[in-house]
Amino acid sequence: MNLTKLQRRQFAKQVAAVTVAGAATVGQSPVGLTIVGAQDKSGGQATIVGTGEHKYQCVHDWGRTSLPSGHHYGWTSNGVAVDSQNRLYVSHHGTHGSIYVFDADGKFIQTLASQHRGDKEAAGHGIDIRREHTEEFLYLSPDDAAMSFTKMTLDGEIVWAKGRKELQQDSGVTLKRYRPTNSSFRPDGGYYLGDGYGSGYVFQYDQDDKFVRTLGTPGSGDGQFRTPHGQWLDDRDGTPKLVVADRANKRLQWFTMDGTHLKSVGGFAKPADIDVRGDWLIVADIGASVTILDKTDQVVAKLGHDPQWEQRVMDRKQNIRGKRNEWKPGKFVHPHDACFDADGNIYVSEYVQDGRVTKLLKV
Repeated sequence: MNLTKLQRRQFAKQVAAVTVAGAATVGQSPVGLTIVGAQDKSGGQATIVGTGEHKYQCVHDWGRTSLPSGHHYGWTSNGVAVDSQNRLYVSHHGTHGSIYVFDADGKFIQTLASQHRGDKEAAGHGIDIRREHTEEFLYLSPDDAAMSFTKMTLDGEIVWAKGRKELQQDSGVTLKRYRPTNSSFRPDGGYYLGDGYGSGYVFQYDQDDKFVRTLGTPGSGDGQFRTPHGQWLDDRDGTPKLVVADRANKRLQWFTMDGTHLKSVGGFAKPADIDVRGDWLIVADIGASVTILDKTDQVVAKLGHDPQWEQRVMDRKQNIRGKRNEWKPGKFVHPHDACFDADGNIYVSEYVQDGRVTKLLKV
């Protein structure tokens, strides 16, 4: 989401102890929820939810109890990414570096990316991981226009950083606003960078980090974007394609690898980011749900979906994101990112005060 530094700093003064709540999952139609009063290894409260192929043990506030003293997510937890060891990396606006790292059981390991930190708060936003030859790297998009899109090792060492000046020189586009939100990776070693909170373009780079082209223009037509907030490589049918979460246009858009528009699919509230595993594509939707699409891009589940709850949380006047005592079991508030791990579990990070990470363990 897009908020002022003043708002964030006001909240930072109010961070307090939080109540751990249970979570739940629903499919396209509401289903009965079986609440199990157990705790997982990370200390969160667990709930068995869902049906059939989409049944999970659902744990809200996963990993929170293992955070060291003085560590918190601040204004929000933004992004999630998993490495080859099934460790989870969470980008956030809290204390210390802008990335917290956990093992698969929710035990805190370390903090990274101190360079993406302002005077009073961290500024982590989009986070993605890619293996390149024998090593894995983090690609981090900051939630601050003055900071750079950065490639790092998994230990936090900076490989390179690209700021507005470099991107403007590369693309030839005058970037009056620059605030990239997420990146995604090409099969040939290149990558895409979506300037979701800035110019509204998607930039393509090759495997040598050289600029290739600009995709899209601001607007609402096919191939145009209004907040290209997240994107991912969709190769479920064997043909690689770029799929973009065109958030303000409430849709996903698919493109060839060179940027030719293929199709658009609507029906979302505010799709924020995407991940793919096997035949399934998941969409974190700011509108209080996580949507699962099958190989034909048909919706097979909308986890947490409830039209009345969605209407309530999307009403900014009610500020549900800051009222934990009003959050309901079985409901998301503002899913901002979601990703699979190697075992088919799903992590969800939410745009809520003091952050929240939910782990959906495949049953």
